[in-house]
Amino acid sequence: MEEQKNEQVPAGPNNFIRTIVAEDLKAGRNEGRLMTRFPPEPNGYLHIGHAKSICLNFGLAQEFGGVCNLRFDDTNPTKEEQEYVDSIMEDVRWLGFDWEDRLYYASDYFEQLYEFAVLLIKKGLAFVCDLTFEEMREYRGTLTEPGRESPYRNRSVEENLDLFARMRAGEFADGSRTLRAKIDMSSGNINMRDPVMYRIKKESHHRTGDAWCIYPMYDYAHGQSDSIEGVTHSICTTEYEDHRPLYDWYLDALGICHPRQYEFARLNLSHTVLSKRKLLKLVQEGRVRGWNDPRMPTIAGFRRRGFTPASIRNFCERIGVAKRESIVDLGLLEFCVREDLNRASPRVMAVLRPLKVVITNYPEGQAEQLDAVNNPEDPDAGTRQVPFSRELYIESDDFMEDPPKQFFRLAPGREVRLRYAYFVKCEEVIKNPETGVIAELRCTYDPATRGGNAPDGRKVKATLHWVAADTAIQSEVRLYDTLFAAGNPNDTAEGQDFTDLLNPKSLEIIADARVEPSLAEAAPGSRFQFERLGYFCVDTVDSVPGRLVFNRTVTLKDEWAKLQGKGREKTG
Repeated sequence: MEEQKNEQVPAGPNNFIRTIVAEDLKAGRNEGRLMTRFPPEPNGYLHIGHAKSICLNFGLAQEFGGVCNLRFDDTNPTKEEQEYVDSIMEDVRWLGFDWEDRLYYASDYFEQLYEFAVLLIKKGLAFVCDLTFEEMREYRGTLTEPGRESPYRNRSVEENLDLFARMRAGEFADGSRTLRAKIDMSSGNINMRDPVMYRIKKESHHRTGDAWCIYPMYDYAHGQSDSIEGVTHSICTTEYEDHRPLYDWYLDALGICHPRQYEFARLNLSHTVLSKRKLLKLVQEGRVRGWNDPRMPTIAGFRRRGFTPASIRNFCERIGVAKRESIVDLGLLEFCVREDLNRASPRVMAVLRPLKVVITNYPEGQAEQLDAVNNPEDPDAGTRQVPFSRELYIESDDFMEDPPKQFFRLAPGREVRLRYAYFVKCEEVIKNPETGVIAELRCTYDPATRGGNAPDGRKVKATLHWVAADTAIQSEVRLYDTLFAAGNPNDTAEGQDFTDLLNPKSLEIIADARVEPSLAEAAPGSRFQFERLGYFCVDTVDSVPGRLVFNRTVTLKDEWAKLQGKGREKTG
């Protein structure tokens, strides 16, 4: 493996891990090398918390001229699948990072890990134990009481070598024997109380097939895998802090290269759970439509919902890297995506809940094309043509028959501006005679106001978006809210499951929305601002030619910016 040496420390946003890396490089430690790694277990899809780790590990390598490996810690065949491996690689690439030729698997090292275990047995530091997992739990002790030694702890080296070889050969049943490290059953750190290194699992592995029937525990394989690869800085979240002494014990006992581990606080996001176990439960129980459901906090879910890689990287940079855990407001993530989409997204017009408008003094059969600005934030975005005709659709909530004082949109006898078009005035309300529901509005227009301005200088108090009825494309629109109603769904009351806190209004499907015809050929994944409504993207799964499906990425309303005193962005 070749890594670049670092002679100068670049300037950048400081955090305690970056400071450690900079000081190590300046001091010439690790021969001037920097190698980090991102080591996911392929037992689920990556979520936004993993994005923080990805950005940190790959970001440090990029900044300091080092390298970052992608390694799958695939030591549990009962929970791991190739689907998860493929999704993880897609997510890392989508975020903008590249492991180049440094793709590794813990399963690449199964033979070496086995030989390491044999070496520890020969040193009298590991033994084969016949206790069941339930019995081991009883022997383990508590946080206030020491554990008890296994009755099999003092087997001879020869017997342990024989039994371990027979475990590998498949002679024993699942769960009947384990290989354990011989450390200290009275240690104040329960992880050091003779932890299990290998267990028998006669399960097929997604990469090695049936070549193995014993598999290393994560805590045994993790540090040694770092060592084999030559990792210099092993960066983990704080839940692994108590495991570090065990990783160090294995490395020191084996006398191999010793990476240093540093821990940072994992991400906690409001209205969200970031436990793969809980996310898997949501998928398995059908409470969401798969791992890439746009309501899920997975990277795949955010991608499908229309979030951009830049917005997630920006979010990870803004929240920083610290030791102390806290809950980050979901509003900050939404602010980051709005900020990015506001600059880059074309503006289009769409009507989610159509109300028909007939312009009675507009010539029947006539149509015209009006100029519309694609993005006022981008001077190079240009304009497009939108069709205008006698019959239009506006949003149903843009009209009130008996409006309150502060309602400035369309009402009987009132004049408003149609975006890029004309002033129109409501003259008559047509209702369904059976239900009394408003069926259409009869309006007149002022031909002199083409483009949305009156030559006589008169003003109107509202501008409405619209689409022409004869050319608009019928589409499905999905409006998403937070998956959980509670701000902290991990904080449940006694007898309450986290699923009890799910938001029953997290998804609203509008089947009869109408969008302007310029979107007819919109590619899956393309993003737009629906004027006055929010940011939307073409769904990458359910949208097909002839049937457009749009996911709302985020609304225009930005509570985070308001709270921070940053005001509201321009929305065209």
